[in-house]
Amino acid sequence: MNQVVIPKVLVTKIGFDGHDRGSRVVAAGLRDAGMEVIYTPPWQEIAAVVKLALEEDVDVIGISSLATDHLIVPKLMSALREAGLTDVAVIVGGIVPDEDEQMLLAAGVARVFHPGSSMADIATYVRELTVAGRLNREILQ
Repeated sequence: MNQVVIPKVLVTKIGFDGHDRGSRVVAAGLRDAGMEVIYTPPWQEIAAVVKLALEEDVDVIGISSLATDHLIVPKLMSALREAGLTDVAVIVGGIVPDEDEQMLLAAGVARVFHPGSSMADIATYVRELTVAGRLNREILQ
């Protein structure tokens, strides 16, 4: 029997960028797509995001960046690894220059979504990441 996979996604903003319209739109879109979404207001510290991801047992973390807060995502990736959350995928959305996108991917970010990305594409990718992450968890157990 096939089991329905309901992704659990943390949508947040780290750093000092308070522009949260994009993250609110994505959070609502993922909810509308049938996902469980934990949404935080802006200005989250990395340690708080890691703690919440651990407590909520999320599959994916979505980071929104309008300014340059995506530049601290590699620190988040390191903190997630240190906390043993290597199976939690991270995606970034927003204004990310091409050269910064390569840096994020090298740090372990699964994908960067730019302005104009469709909600359907984001939701499909989050589902794919969730299925892959849960399979990896089962294999490791």
